[in-house]
Amino acid sequence: MFRRFTRLEKESDIDNRYIDVLQSDINEGLKKEIIDLEQLAIKLCTDLHKDYVKRFEERGKKNLSLWVARDIDGDEFENLTYESCLEKEYRSQISIDYDGPKFSEEFYAETIYLWYYFGGYRKGSGTLFDFMNNDLKSALEKKLLELLDLDGC
Repeated sequence: MFRRFTRLEKESDIDNRYIDVLQSDINEGLKKEIIDLEQLAIKLCTDLHKDYVKRFEERGKKNLSLWVARDIDGDEFENLTYESCLEKEYRSQISIDYDGPKFSEEFYAETIYLWYYFGGYRKGSGTLFDFMNNDLKSALEKKLLELLDLDGC
């Protein structure tokens, strides 16, 4: 499904979950891979919401939401879909939010980036969640468990 791109070499486990996508790799084949990743993320959000909503409510964290959020240059457009994933400054991420204590009240409670295409005027590159070597479901569950155990709850 996902072909091998250049792996980011960083010390952090978080950074090792992502691969660098060079301008030369950005094509319709990559678009299909991004679409597949986003569709997997949507399914995981639906499935895990069912598993975690009651646990969050028991901790006073109401209205748990898990979804794939998309934006271009930070602007979320209502009709933005994965079809735009090869536009520069496109970003998709799994967003987690709820009513209750969080790390930061500024944005969502937590996010997991899926794909981000950035670049200059002529050249661009991207960062893609490497789910061939990382379990997206486990990463999402880990974030949910961290939010459940957040101090003050």
